[in-house]
Amino acid sequence: MNSNEAFDFQIDRVIDIIVKSGAEVVGLQFPEGFKRRGPKISSQIEEATGVSTIISGNPCFGACDLDAALVDSVDILFHFGHSELDDTKLSEKVYFIEARSNADICAVAKKALLKLHEQCIGLITTVQHVHKLGEVRKILEQSGKTCVIGAGDSKIAYPGQVLGCNFSAARVESPEECDEYLYIGSGEFHPLGVTLATNKRVVIADPLMNEVREVDQSKILRQRSAVIAKSLDASHFGILVSTKNGQKRMELAASLKELAIKHDKTAHILSMDMITPEQLLQFKVDAFVNTACPRLAVDEVGRFYAPMLTPQEFAIVLGENIWEELVFDEILGE
Repeated sequence: MNSNEAFDFQIDRVIDIIVKSGAEVVGLQFPEGFKRRGPKISSQIEEATGVSTIISGNPCFGACDLDAALVDSVDILFHFGHSELDDTKLSEKVYFIEARSNADICAVAKKALLKLHEQCIGLITTVQHVHKLGEVRKILEQSGKTCVIGAGDSKIAYPGQVLGCNFSAARVESPEECDEYLYIGSGEFHPLGVTLATNKRVVIADPLMNEVREVDQSKILRQRSAVIAKSLDASHFGILVSTKNGQKRMELAASLKELAIKHDKTAHILSMDMITPEQLLQFKVDAFVNTACPRLAVDEVGRFYAPMLTPQEFAIVLGENIWEELVFDEILGE
């Protein structure tokens, strides 16, 4: 299977929506991994419908990262690669195209059986593979395993789905019965978040690479320990708030500022859309505290001129919490 066949962008459905709506100008938004496919998809849509398309060039890291300015400039916006969340749809003009993976998961699921040590396995994945969890469950149960697929909270669209900011589907109703987790997908961040959120072993079954590996949290824990250590003498903090729909946590930022004041620290709330090292250069603080996308502090470690803490790490720096109870930051629903 080549890369062009790996995901279903539902072009026929997109065309049907456009034709029925009578739209003339259509916006297309893609996450970073899909952006290179934008021009081809744009051409397909324009040739089939006669509309004019505009491709968003802004960074896109999740359903919470809609291009609000583009929404105002088009008749319809198609957001590819993510599922709609409870607080991410700006208007009825936005359609979420999940781009499900067509990859065969049977081989890698069978390979994963050799790495699974325990009896009860929690199954987790992203929206690209969530429709394949039933197949994985069948393969594991035929080999004598017991499988659990958690529903997650109100931010989770499908059972077993995890987001970069929400691992609630890994907190099943009887967590003591779930011995370890099998994550179907690529990348390390989602399964790493699960192992820190649950303190349980996570095995990755990557269907695109046909590879099975165990999550190693040691590197990330060393990095987070270093960030905390660099912030212990900080007295002036910048608390970051994103204005992106689904990421804006102003109440949390306000409570963190109050916490700083309680400990005789100075803190200022900094609000912006896209948080980058360049955006923060003019704000001279000892450390930042991130309340935007939780991945920012972890994925971009070392890129900012001052250490960037998560809210949980900030509490450790101030002595409110202890290192042994560190968990990943999450944006949770009800």
